[in-house]
Amino acid sequence: MSIAHGIRSLGVLGAGQMGMGIALVAALRAKVPVLLHDRSPEQITKGLSLMDKLLAKDVAKGRITSEQSKEARDRVTIVGGEVGVKGLRDVDMVIEAVSESLPLKQSIFASFAAELRLDAILASNTSSISITKIAASAIPNNVSAASEEGKKSAGRVVGLHFFNPVPVMKLVELISALQTTPETLDRARAFAVACGKEVTTSKDVPGFVSNALLMPFINEAIMCLEKGTATRDDIDTTLKLGMNHPMGPLQLADFIGLDTCLAIQQTLYEGTRDSKYRPSVLLERMVDAQWYGKKNGKGFYEYDS
Repeated sequence: MSIAHGIRSLGVLGAGQMGMGIALVAALRAKVPVLLHDRSPEQITKGLSLMDKLLAKDVAKGRITSEQSKEARDRVTIVGGEVGVKGLRDVDMVIEAVSESLPLKQSIFASFAAELRLDAILASNTSSISITKIAASAIPNNVSAASEEGKKSAGRVVGLHFFNPVPVMKLVELISALQTTPETLDRARAFAVACGKEVTTSKDVPGFVSNALLMPFINEAIMCLEKGTATRDDIDTTLKLGMNHPMGPLQLADFIGLDTCLAIQQTLYEGTRDSKYRPSVLLERMVDAQWYGKKNGKGFYEYDS
């Protein structure tokens, strides 16, 4: 069947909450077969369990039929960790959804370039790291960035930033590297729309639009708590009731993950050297204590394991 985005099969690297969510909306909304890869069998099991739970909830609430749930679940195939990236070599597009580490992403995209077809789109779900730097790592060794092969390989890299939780949040932020071709952008946008998302675009600047605005806001809230300006509950209640936010900034930080918030703040600060992006000391200390928020039960609030 001919489809506008041309994605007949999708690879997703990383079966955490983001990768699982991307795989789910691709299978359920875009109706595309998905190969889901993670090197951790435990993470695969956890991710699939969450996917089954979300599909069952949608059926129970009448959002989808049990048949649609089964069809979506059947479209998702696991690629074992022992196979590695080679197991994704025949996909038309792959989306990387691992932790916010530039060296890790550079290593992954170098592997993509070595293993995947030259016409496959290589997308990153990064929320802050330079897509241009990631694209440069997709140029094969001993190939010049200025050569036709180098341009083509880097030109298929794009930022496709889904928001957490992916099945619920309606937005995808589309980011073009300096190298990204118009065709790659158009196909990536069409695919995100097929997944049921609204799409906004951003230049490749630290944090893009979303986190360049959100993270300083969260960081200021943490600094208010650190300085004793107000209590945790009063800070969050002020933003919820005074500004009509669905949740307060400290609770939101817990849901994002304090380790992720710190990584993004550090990327913003290192990328701009602007003091307004300097992470708060309290945020750094909480991450030092391994208080990451909802994901492990302890952050500004406490959660059931």
